[in-house]
Amino acid sequence: MVTMSFGRYGLGLWRFTTESLSDAARLVSTAVDHGITLLDNAAVYGGNWGGRGFGAAEELLGAVLAQSPALRDRVCVATKGGITPGIPYDQSPVTLRRECEDSLRRLRIERIDLYQIHRPDVFAHPRETAETLMALRREGKIDRIGVSNFTPAQHEALAAHLEVPIETTQPEYSAAALGPLRDGTFDLCMRDGVIPLAWSPLAGGRLVTGQNVRPDLLAVLDEIAAAHGTTREQVAYAFVLSHPAKPVVLLGTQKPERLVAAVSSPVQSLQRSELYRIVAASEGRPLP
Repeated sequence: MVTMSFGRYGLGLWRFTTESLSDAARLVSTAVDHGITLLDNAAVYGGNWGGRGFGAAEELLGAVLAQSPALRDRVCVATKGGITPGIPYDQSPVTLRRECEDSLRRLRIERIDLYQIHRPDVFAHPRETAETLMALRREGKIDRIGVSNFTPAQHEALAAHLEVPIETTQPEYSAAALGPLRDGTFDLCMRDGVIPLAWSPLAGGRLVTGQNVRPDLLAVLDEIAAAHGTTREQVAYAFVLSHPAKPVVLLGTQKPERLVAAVSSPVQSLQRSELYRIVAASEGRPLP
């Protein structure tokens, strides 16, 4: 039985690349003080957004936790492995173990609370991946296990070889990216009690800027926002939160004030009619 639980929001650290330790600490502290306990990192984070390269976001979070040890007991430190630049995916036992141990060193912690396979290595047998994860768990290096960007079939193939449940899955999901609604991901989550962690809930910011988004979708989001006296951004978050699989919204902003605005929004769910209006506008065709 899955027992892990988070609030409705997590802090995604893809853009966690500041050179200022004080700014990094302020972001994490603001998140925690406003009820965000999930810190979602990855070994590969830090190679974009002006970062110093592979592992930099984990190193920065490690520095924040080392500076403020009391934070460690207040958060779930999640990270991901399995991406090896240049290959690009490698979940062979030797590589996956090395990545996990390197993440522990960069994060300066003894155990990763939630360790997720970042993207599936289609040339890895799920039995070997499961055996490696279970060995790491027995050694106390990881606690809970999750997957990211897995299809339901890939999820089930790995789950069949694990001795513990997969507790999280991390799909892209937003008003502009409805994959989990249609591909069985949310159905699997509701069947097995898996927690979906929705990345890019604003479609990489495009739902705010309007760039490369259907005009009809933007119009519907704006109409719903006006009806609720709020913003398009808050409606986009509420859309994600409204699914009965209870997705956790991974907030990618690096601005503390935007974290506070998200968790403090007066609109945390939408009516059924509003949800279906968004789906129809997103897909560009009337629902049958």
